[in-house]
Amino acid sequence: MRVLLVGSGGREHALATCLARSPSLSALYAAPGNPGMASLATLVPLKANDVAGLVAFAKEQNIDLIVPGPEAPLVVGLADACAEAGIPCAGPTKAAALLEGSKAFTKDVADAAGIPTAKWERFEDEAPALEFVRRRGAPIVVKADGLAAGKGVVVAQSVEEAEDAIRKLGMPLVIEECLVGEEVSLFAFCSDDKAVLIGAARDHKRLGDGDTGPNTGGMGAISPPPGFDRAAQEKALDLSVRPMLAEMVVRGTPFRGVIFAGLMLTNEGPKLIEYNVRFGDPEAQALLIHLKSDLLPILAALADGNLDHAAAEFSDEASISLVLAANGYPDAPKKGGRISGLERAEAVPGVSVFHAGTKLDDGVLVADGGRVLTVCAKAATPEDARRLAYEGASAIQWEDKILRTDIGL
Repeated sequence: MRVLLVGSGGREHALATCLARSPSLSALYAAPGNPGMASLATLVPLKANDVAGLVAFAKEQNIDLIVPGPEAPLVVGLADACAEAGIPCAGPTKAAALLEGSKAFTKDVADAAGIPTAKWERFEDEAPALEFVRRRGAPIVVKADGLAAGKGVVVAQSVEEAEDAIRKLGMPLVIEECLVGEEVSLFAFCSDDKAVLIGAARDHKRLGDGDTGPNTGGMGAISPPPGFDRAAQEKALDLSVRPMLAEMVVRGTPFRGVIFAGLMLTNEGPKLIEYNVRFGDPEAQALLIHLKSDLLPILAALADGNLDHAAAEFSDEASISLVLAANGYPDAPKKGGRISGLERAEAVPGVSVFHAGTKLDDGVLVADGGRVLTVCAKAATPEDARRLAYEGASAIQWEDKILRTDIGL
């Protein structure tokens, strides 16, 4: 099969690594890709949200399957354009991608499907939103209704913080009760009313140790989360994913792709926080290093609506992903630092390194983004995986490198 992978981050590098192993693969292209993917795929200078350009390239190259990594091209209709061109796409239509594109849409679907979630209201104007939080008090959660690159949620611990979030995030907003518990991310391959479990992870969103500092796209992840084994994950699929898939079929907008259900494990059981319509980053890196099956036929099957014929086998090891970011992330990351030590890092047993914000400058690898690299490790125990990952991370150096030191503790 000839495959076009869309995206340029650590998630896409991990996907490329899995796809490149497939005996069914005859050619792999990545748009735009990154330097770490260059040995696995032919890089194509097209932006991930250039839907017309991606489809035109796929036609020219007789692509058999498009694999989208990030959410943005899906929300603007990549899968719809692929369907019109007769090209299978392993991602949801624009209508189904509203599960990520609109928090209010997700809440409507959850309520209709009987999926437990936080009590909520949607606001189009600032004044009633401010009045609502003053009346309800804190803690309270303020969410941008649209896409915000993982930074559109504020868990306000005071009314003043909630008011500030309302003004900064702008309209429309969803404001909901603050759920209490342990947060987990649940992933599954989905096609129409079928869901095949991938696994679960716990992301660390805050920039600094001890969950301090601003929210980011994610500074690291562990898999599986403590106390949330495969049996519990399957039960959570029955509670929070399969009813959603059935509701989407009823609405005439069936979902095909990878679903990422953010859940809060409360004293009353799992409750839905949100859906994302793709792998998370850095969760994908921690999960995909477990994959023992051939990824390509799984993605081809879900794109064709034949997921029940696909098998997905994962190892039962523990894993961890550590994000190496640039100083100043997430607001103003410093770029240009020369990166060294990748070979030493990947020589550590069980360690894999995935590129994200990197580029080649006259043949020299340099930092070129906020989240620059993801160092992953898997081992028999969480403690061993954590030790190996930090050993690998310590081997990589560049000016302005930062990372959290407490991922997995």
